[in-house]
Amino acid sequence: QVQLVESGGGSVKAGDSLRLSCAASGRTVYTAALGWFRQAPGKEREFVAAIRSSGHPTYATDSVRGRFTISRNKVNTAVYLQMNNLGPEDTAIYYCAAKAYGADTWGYWGQGTQVTVSS
Repeated sequence: QVQLVESGGGSVKAGDSLRLSCAASGRTVYTAALGWFRQAPGKEREFVAAIRSSGHPTYATDSVRGRFTISRNKVNTAVYLQMNNLGPEDTAIYYCAAKAYGADTWGYWGQGTQVTVSS
């Protein structure tokens, strides 16, 4: 089992930046990748960014590429999402997720942290 706890969400204005953090504990040695997803009101949860346990490569959805940067600490017990130039379209609950080696799906999830961006 892997436990994930997000932090760093909040309410900001368009153009501002936020840095989300996710603390991972438990059997993190079996984590192949860590990622961020988000769910806006009335919409399905969508992939935002991911990083392999080796630190590379990283992946990001088109809508955030160039604005958001994912990173992790060297022992894979924390993953971060630096979000710059935020816009109202980025308003959502942001979830941290982990994928185990050999797994096809993201099997571990945090409880989420709210990000609200006003225009």
